[in-house]
Amino acid sequence: MGNSDRRYTLAEATAMLERLNEVVADARDAREVLVEHELVARLAERAPGNGGGEDAERFTGAAMRFSKALGQLNHWDIVVRDLEEGLCDFPADREGRLVYLCWKLGEDAIDFWHEIDEGFRGRQPVDHLTN
Repeated sequence: MGNSDRRYTLAEATAMLERLNEVVADARDAREVLVEHELVARLAERAPGNGGGEDAERFTGAAMRFSKALGQLNHWDIVVRDLEEGLCDFPADREGRLVYLCWKLGEDAIDFWHEIDEGFRGRQPVDHLTN
């Protein structure tokens, strides 16, 4: 379980981006398998008789990857706002209050931050953030 008091500096959050990119991409890929309607339908038909075979292995593997990825994000105290977009927030400190550094899958840097109650639309350039 993550430390809810964790606050990232811009440098600390930036240092996490390569690993975060991998974890978020893996969570997205695993989620795609978990919501694949045809796979789920085949499992529903087969599971009572034989455990689901290859489909069950694929589904179970995806569920384990998804759970592991979300567990890692929780451990890092990174908030996933939109998994499809890969939109994530790092808790940070600005003038003694909690704000979020805002990053999106595929971005090379953290260029924005926002107040906790403003979200993505309230993003401001990080050059306005003082740590």
